[in-house]
Amino acid sequence: MARTRDIIIKSTHRGLRYEDGRLTDVLEAGRYRIPERRRRNTPVVEIVLVDMRERELLLKGQEILTSDKVAVRVSIITQYRVVDPAAALEKVESYTDRLYSDVQLAARRSLASMTLEGILTNRNQLSEDILGDVQDAASGYGIAILRADVKDLVFPGNLQEIMNRVLAAERLSEAQLVEARTKAERELIEARSKAETERVSALATREAEQIKAESHARTQRLKAEADAEALRLHADAATAYSEHPVLLRVRELETLARLATNAAARLYIGFDKHTELRAE
Repeated sequence: MARTRDIIIKSTHRGLRYEDGRLTDVLEAGRYRIPERRRRNTPVVEIVLVDMRERELLLKGQEILTSDKVAVRVSIITQYRVVDPAAALEKVESYTDRLYSDVQLAARRSLASMTLEGILTNRNQLSEDILGDVQDAASGYGIAILRADVKDLVFPGNLQEIMNRVLAAERLSEAQLVEARTKAERELIEARSKAETERVSALATREAEQIKAESHARTQRLKAEADAEALRLHADAATAYSEHPVLLRVRELETLARLATNAAARLYIGFDKHTELRAE
Protein backbone atom coordinates (compact mmCIF):
# COMPACT_ATOMS: atom_id res chain seq x y z
CA MET A 1 0.00 0.00 0.00
CA ALA A 2 1.38 3.42 -0.99
CA ARG A 3 2.22 5.74 1.85
CA THR A 4 0.68 9.25 1.86
CA ARG A 5 0.95 12.45 3.80
CA ASP A 6 -1.70 15.07 4.57
CA ILE A 7 -1.46 18.72 3.51
CA ILE A 8 -3.84 21.30 4.99
CA ILE A 9 -4.38 24.55 3.10
CA LYS A 10 -5.91 27.40 5.12
CA SER A 11 -8.59 29.70 3.75
CA THR A 12 -6.02 32.51 3.60
CA HIS A 13 -3.85 30.60 1.13
CA ARG A 14 -3.98 28.66 -2.10
CA GLY A 15 -1.80 25.71 -3.03
CA LEU A 16 0.00 25.15 -6.34
CA ARG A 17 0.36 21.42 -6.99
CA TYR A 18 3.44 20.37 -8.94
CA GLU A 19 4.23 16.89 -10.25
CA ASP A 20 7.84 16.48 -11.21
CA GLY A 21 8.14 20.26 -11.43
CA ARG A 22 5.09 20.75 -13.63
CA LEU A 23 2.09 22.77 -12.38
CA THR A 24 -0.94 20.54 -12.46
CA ASP A 25 -3.54 22.22 -10.25
CA VAL A 26 -4.41 25.17 -8.00
CA LEU A 27 -5.78 23.86 -4.71
CA GLU A 28 -8.39 25.69 -2.67
CA ALA A 29 -8.53 25.62 1.14
CA GLY A 30 -8.92 22.13 2.63
CA ARG A 31 -7.15 18.82 3.44
CA TYR A 32 -5.29 16.99 0.73
CA ARG A 33 -3.56 13.60 0.75
CA ILE A 34 -0.28 13.59 -1.12
CA PRO A 35 1.47 10.31 -2.00
CA GLU A 36 5.07 9.93 -0.88
CA ARG A 37 7.64 8.83 -3.40
CA ARG A 38 8.57 5.18 -2.86
CA ARG A 39 9.84 4.19 -6.29
CA ARG A 40 11.74 5.89 -9.06
CA ASN A 41 8.81 5.78 -11.43
CA THR A 42 6.51 7.49 -8.88
CA PRO A 43 6.13 11.26 -9.63
CA VAL A 44 7.41 13.77 -7.13
CA VAL A 45 4.44 15.83 -5.80
CA GLU A 46 5.10 19.25 -4.27
CA ILE A 47 2.60 21.79 -2.85
CA VAL A 48 3.63 25.47 -2.87
CA LEU A 49 1.48 27.76 -0.69
CA VAL A 50 0.61 31.29 -1.84
CA ASP A 51 -0.69 33.89 0.63
CA MET A 52 -3.87 35.53 -0.72
CA ARG A 53 -4.29 38.18 1.99
CA GLU A 54 -3.85 41.92 1.52
CA ARG A 55 -0.32 43.12 2.16
CA GLU A 56 1.65 46.35 2.15
CA LEU A 57 4.82 47.27 0.34
CA LEU A 58 6.78 50.31 1.51
CA LEU A 59 9.24 52.20 -0.68
CA LYS A 60 11.14 54.38 1.74
CA GLY A 61 13.24 57.47 1.00
CA GLN A 62 13.34 57.39 -2.80
CA GLU A 63 15.28 60.45 -3.99
CA ILE A 64 13.85 61.68 -7.28
CA LEU A 65 14.35 64.82 -9.41
CA THR A 66 11.32 66.85 -10.42
CA SER A 67 10.95 68.39 -13.89
CA ASP A 68 12.43 71.65 -12.56
CA LYS A 69 15.47 69.79 -11.12
CA VAL A 70 14.55 69.82 -7.45
CA ALA A 71 15.57 66.68 -5.55
CA VAL A 72 12.82 65.33 -3.31
CA ARG A 73 12.73 62.24 -1.13
CA VAL A 74 9.48 60.34 -1.33
CA SER A 75 8.12 57.32 0.58
CA ILE A 76 5.29 55.37 -1.01
CA ILE A 77 3.08 52.74 0.59
CA THR A 78 1.31 50.26 -1.69
CA GLN A 79 -1.48 47.92 -0.66
CA TYR A 80 -1.95 44.84 -2.81
CA ARG A 81 -3.00 41.19 -2.85
CA VAL A 82 -2.50 38.13 -5.02
CA VAL A 83 -5.52 37.36 -7.21
CA ASP A 84 -3.93 34.77 -9.52
CA PRO A 85 -1.50 32.56 -7.55
CA ALA A 86 -0.35 30.65 -10.62
CA ALA A 87 0.60 33.85 -12.48
CA ALA A 88 2.25 35.31 -9.37
CA LEU A 89 4.64 32.36 -9.12
CA GLU A 90 4.96 31.41 -12.79
CA LYS A 91 5.19 34.79 -14.59
CA VAL A 92 7.89 36.47 -12.45
CA GLU A 93 10.69 35.24 -10.21
CA SER A 94 9.48 37.24 -7.19
CA TYR A 95 6.28 39.20 -7.45
CA THR A 96 7.16 41.33 -4.40
CA ASP A 97 10.50 42.39 -5.93
CA ARG A 98 8.81 43.04 -9.28
CA LEU A 99 6.09 45.11 -7.63
CA TYR A 100 8.73 47.13 -5.75
CA SER A 101 10.48 47.96 -9.03
CA ASP A 102 7.24 48.83 -10.82
CA VAL A 103 6.14 51.24 -8.08
CA GLN A 104 9.61 52.81 -7.95
CA LEU A 105 9.70 53.40 -11.70
CA ALA A 106 6.11 54.74 -11.72
CA ALA A 107 7.00 57.23 -8.98
CA ARG A 108 10.08 58.38 -10.91
CA ARG A 109 8.10 58.84 -14.13
CA SER A 110 5.37 60.79 -12.36
CA LEU A 111 7.71 63.06 -10.37
CA ALA A 112 9.91 63.69 -13.41
CA SER A 113 6.88 65.12 -15.22
CA MET A 114 5.81 67.39 -12.32
CA THR A 115 7.21 70.68 -11.07
CA LEU A 116 7.76 71.41 -7.39
CA GLU A 117 4.81 73.79 -7.40
CA GLY A 118 2.64 71.12 -9.00
CA ILE A 119 3.60 68.61 -6.31
CA LEU A 120 2.82 71.10 -3.54
CA THR A 121 -0.53 72.15 -4.96
CA ASN A 122 -1.70 68.71 -6.10
CA ARG A 123 -0.04 66.01 -4.05
CA ASN A 124 -2.84 63.54 -4.77
CA GLN A 125 -1.93 63.62 -8.46
CA LEU A 126 1.30 61.76 -7.67
CA SER A 127 -0.60 58.96 -5.91
CA GLU A 128 -3.11 58.72 -8.76
CA ASP A 129 -0.34 58.56 -11.39
CA ILE A 130 1.48 55.76 -9.53
CA LEU A 131 -1.70 53.76 -9.01
CA GLY A 132 -2.78 54.06 -12.65
CA ASP A 133 0.70 53.18 -13.93
CA VAL A 134 1.27 50.14 -11.70
CA GLN A 135 -2.19 48.56 -11.88
CA ASP A 136 -1.88 47.43 -15.49
CA ALA A 137 1.64 46.09 -15.07
CA ALA A 138 0.87 44.23 -11.83
CA SER A 139 -2.26 42.60 -13.22
CA GLY A 140 0.00 40.83 -15.75
CA TYR A 141 1.60 38.75 -12.98
CA GLY A 142 -1.51 38.15 -10.87
CA ILE A 143 -1.38 41.12 -8.48
CA ALA A 144 -4.22 43.56 -7.79
CA ILE A 145 -3.14 47.01 -6.56
CA LEU A 146 -5.63 48.37 -4.02
CA ARG A 147 -3.94 51.65 -3.09
CA ALA A 148 -0.72 53.52 -3.78
CA ASP A 149 -0.27 56.58 -1.57
CA VAL A 150 2.56 59.01 -0.93
CA LYS A 151 3.36 58.56 2.74
CA ASP A 152 6.17 61.10 3.12
CA LEU A 153 7.55 63.86 0.92
CA VAL A 154 10.81 65.48 2.05
CA PHE A 155 12.49 68.46 0.38
CA PRO A 156 16.09 69.75 0.68
CA GLY A 157 16.89 71.53 3.95
CA ASN A 158 16.94 75.13 2.66
CA LEU A 159 13.85 74.51 0.56
CA GLN A 160 12.11 72.94 3.54
CA GLU A 161 12.84 76.06 5.60
CA ILE A 162 11.47 78.30 2.87
CA MET A 163 8.39 76.14 2.58
CA ASN A 164 7.83 76.31 6.34
CA ARG A 165 8.00 80.11 6.14
CA VAL A 166 5.58 80.15 3.22
CA LEU A 167 3.18 77.86 5.07
CA ALA A 168 3.44 80.01 8.20
CA ALA A 169 2.75 83.12 6.13
CA GLU A 170 -0.21 81.40 4.48
CA ARG A 171 -1.64 80.36 7.86
CA LEU A 172 -1.18 83.92 9.18
CA SER A 173 -2.82 85.32 6.05
CA GLU A 174 -5.73 82.90 6.39
CA ALA A 175 -6.14 83.82 10.07
CA GLN A 176 -6.12 87.54 9.22
CA LEU A 177 -8.62 86.93 6.42
CA VAL A 178 -10.93 85.04 8.77
CA GLU A 179 -10.62 87.82 11.35
CA ALA A 180 -11.35 90.50 8.74
CA ARG A 181 -14.36 88.59 7.46
CA THR A 182 -15.64 88.11 11.01
CA LYS A 183 -15.20 91.81 11.76
CA ALA A 184 -16.93 92.80 8.52
CA GLU A 185 -19.83 90.47 9.22
CA ARG A 186 -20.14 91.78 12.78
CA GLU A 187 -20.13 95.41 11.57
CA LEU A 188 -22.69 94.53 8.90
CA ILE A 189 -24.96 92.93 11.49
CA GLU A 190 -24.58 95.94 13.81
CA ALA A 191 -25.33 98.35 10.95
CA ARG A 192 -28.42 96.38 9.97
CA SER A 193 -29.56 96.25 13.59
CA LYS A 194 -29.04 100.01 13.99
CA ALA A 195 -30.88 100.74 10.75
CA GLU A 196 -33.75 98.50 11.80
CA THR A 197 -33.91 100.20 15.22
CA GLU A 198 -33.94 103.64 13.59
CA ARG A 199 -36.61 102.52 11.13
CA VAL A 200 -38.80 101.17 13.92
CA SER A 201 -38.22 104.32 15.98
CA ALA A 202 -39.09 106.58 13.03
CA LEU A 203 -42.16 104.50 12.31
CA ALA A 204 -43.22 104.71 15.97
CA THR A 205 -42.66 108.49 15.94
CA ARG A 206 -44.74 108.91 12.79
CA GLU A 207 -47.48 106.75 14.25
CA ALA A 208 -47.43 108.75 17.51
CA GLU A 209 -47.61 112.06 15.60
CA GLN A 210 -50.43 110.69 13.48
CA ILE A 211 -52.35 109.57 16.59
CA LYS A 212 -51.74 112.97 18.21
CA ALA A 213 -52.96 114.81 15.11
CA GLU A 214 -56.04 112.60 14.88
CA SER A 215 -56.78 113.13 18.58
CA HIS A 216 -56.40 116.91 18.23
CA ALA A 217 -58.62 116.92 15.14
CA ARG A 218 -61.25 114.84 16.96
CA THR A 219 -61.11 117.20 19.98
CA GLN A 220 -61.50 120.24 17.72
CA ARG A 221 -64.39 118.59 15.92
CA LEU A 222 -66.16 117.79 19.21
CA LYS A 223 -65.56 121.34 20.47
CA ALA A 224 -66.94 122.80 17.26
CA GLU A 225 -69.96 120.54 17.49
CA ALA A 226 -70.48 121.60 21.13
CA ASP A 227 -70.18 125.30 20.23
CA ALA A 228 -72.63 124.86 17.37
CA GLU A 229 -75.02 123.07 19.70
CA ALA A 230 -74.69 125.88 22.28
CA LEU A 231 -75.34 128.53 19.64
CA ARG A 232 -78.32 126.59 18.42
CA LEU A 233 -79.71 126.40 21.98
CA HIS A 234 -79.13 130.13 22.49
CA ALA A 235 -80.83 130.87 19.20
CA ASP A 236 -83.77 128.69 20.17
CA ALA A 237 -83.96 130.45 23.56
CA ALA A 238 -83.80 133.88 21.97
CA THR A 239 -86.55 132.91 19.57
CA ALA A 240 -88.67 131.64 22.42
CA TYR A 241 -88.11 134.81 24.52
CA SER A 242 -88.99 137.05 21.59
CA GLU A 243 -92.15 135.15 20.88
CA HIS A 244 -93.12 134.80 24.55
CA PRO A 245 -91.89 137.76 26.69
CA VAL A 246 -93.39 136.12 29.77
CA LEU A 247 -90.69 133.44 29.55
CA LEU A 248 -88.02 136.13 29.73
CA ARG A 249 -89.68 137.55 32.82
CA VAL A 250 -89.80 134.13 34.44
CA ARG A 251 -86.09 133.73 33.64
CA GLU A 252 -85.35 137.07 35.35
CA LEU A 253 -87.29 136.04 38.44
CA GLU A 254 -85.44 132.74 38.61
CA THR A 255 -82.14 134.59 38.39
CA LEU A 256 -83.19 137.00 41.19
CA ALA A 257 -84.23 134.07 43.35
CA ARG A 258 -80.78 132.46 42.96
CA LEU A 259 -79.06 135.76 43.78
CA ALA A 260 -81.20 136.17 46.89
CA THR A 261 -79.62 133.05 48.37
CA ASN A 262 -76.18 134.70 48.24
CA ALA A 263 -75.69 137.20 51.15
CA ALA A 264 -72.77 138.90 49.37
CA ALA A 265 -74.75 139.60 46.22
CA ARG A 266 -75.82 143.22 45.47
CA LEU A 267 -78.72 144.08 43.22
CA TYR A 268 -79.18 147.54 41.68
CA ILE A 269 -82.54 148.32 40.16
CA GLY A 270 -83.30 151.45 38.11
CA PHE A 271 -79.70 152.56 38.11
CA ASP A 272 -80.04 154.40 34.79
CA LYS A 273 -83.11 156.36 36.00
CA HIS A 274 -81.40 157.73 39.07
CA THR A 275 -78.45 158.77 36.94
CA GLU A 276 -80.72 160.87 34.73
CA LEU A 277 -82.33 162.59 37.82
CA ARG A 278 -78.91 163.62 39.18
CA ALA A 279 -78.00 165.06 35.84
CA GLU A 280 -81.05 167.39 35.87
